[in-house]
Amino acid sequence: MPSTTVIILDDHPPPPDGLLTALRTMDAALTAHTLQELISGPVERLPVADVLLAPAEVPGDSVRTAVRRLRRRYGAPIVVVWTVDGFAALEEHVRLGHDYLVPPFLPALVGARLHSCSERAELGRTLREADARAELVSYEKELEIGREIQAGFLPEALPVPDGWEIDVRFRPARQVAGDFYDVFELVHRRRLAVVVADVCDKGVGAALFMALIRSLLRHTAENSGLQHLVAAGRSGGRIPVVGATPLLNAVTATNGYLTRNHLRQGYFATLFFGVLDPLTGSLVYINGGHNPPLLLSADGGRPVALEVTGPAVGVLPDCVYTLGYAQLDPGDTLFVFTDGVPEARCPEGRFLGDERMLDLLAEPPPGNGRDVLDRMDSAVREHTGTAEQHDDVTMLALHRPRAARGPHADGAGYRVVA
Repeated sequence: MPSTTVIILDDHPPPPDGLLTALRTMDAALTAHTLQELISGPVERLPVADVLLAPAEVPGDSVRTAVRRLRRRYGAPIVVVWTVDGFAALEEHVRLGHDYLVPPFLPALVGARLHSCSERAELGRTLREADARAELVSYEKELEIGREIQAGFLPEALPVPDGWEIDVRFRPARQVAGDFYDVFELVHRRRLAVVVADVCDKGVGAALFMALIRSLLRHTAENSGLQHLVAAGRSGGRIPVVGATPLLNAVTATNGYLTRNHLRQGYFATLFFGVLDPLTGSLVYINGGHNPPLLLSADGGRPVALEVTGPAVGVLPDCVYTLGYAQLDPGDTLFVFTDGVPEARCPEGRFLGDERMLDLLAEPPPGNGRDVLDRMDSAVREHTGTAEQHDDVTMLALHRPRAARGPHADGAGYRVVA
């Protein structure tokens, strides 16, 4: 293989015969291209070369534009300009750092000069590759740090009330994710908080924003008062709800903090935040722009979607969140998920879709929460096939078994499930 590759601009005065003769006698591969091809031609068709040989009459700015585009292909070539008597034009190129050739164009001198340029071009490529590797290592370290930060904010174990089952599946699309989930106790262990959220975007930035939102939600909820609010039941009556105050305070305070301090960053999160009474199965919740969770009846049939009760968190200052209410009877399952489930893509780019998801959950009715997650996880994996996972997949199933040991009379007993 030739040790030096040279691009000759052929829409300007051609190199003099002496220079062409010297080029042909040295170990070089010569190609001819117009300046316009180098400046505006498709990047994938640009030549790879060590040296760009141009007459001094070509404007220096035009040559620099061509070199910048060639750099995108395989590193920048060394510019060598030649002239016979245009030394004023040559001075401009020398000031730009370009090399040059002037008569006499002796083969040995031309060969030595171009070989030197070839070595400089190779050294430049080597240094750029080393920088790229170092940058990749640094990025991988940052990802690992982000992954460790995120792992520290996801629960290691879940508090599960007696008479209930909780199962979770969490598959990030990358090393770090924007999805998160949380389960924790409220109101002196009399209530159970369940959170599933999806921060817009992915990567380290989304993971850090996730950690912030999760901390704000949990801290505010755990430190709110015990004032009783009421929610509307299915029959239209008013039902006292213990735990609604921490719920409202957590979501509204988090939204207020984010819109006051981080609106310019452009991050926001959709979330479902439910507070369960383990004794009765009543659930009060806020759905901030999130995929509506699905309530699966023990008797089967079409799942019931829990309505959205407000916008995503971190978008609108001073917005109002209302309370939603649901009832989980023995045998029922609440399926909470992020959009990575219905928006899972097959190799042809089609989504799994909400309708397909509803069909999968309708018949036959799953026996418990784990059956729900197994069925949906298998469906997502089968639909995705060999395609890349485009979004984080998070699923949580809250199940109330039919024949379960009842909670303690003085409050819900809990066990911790890793």
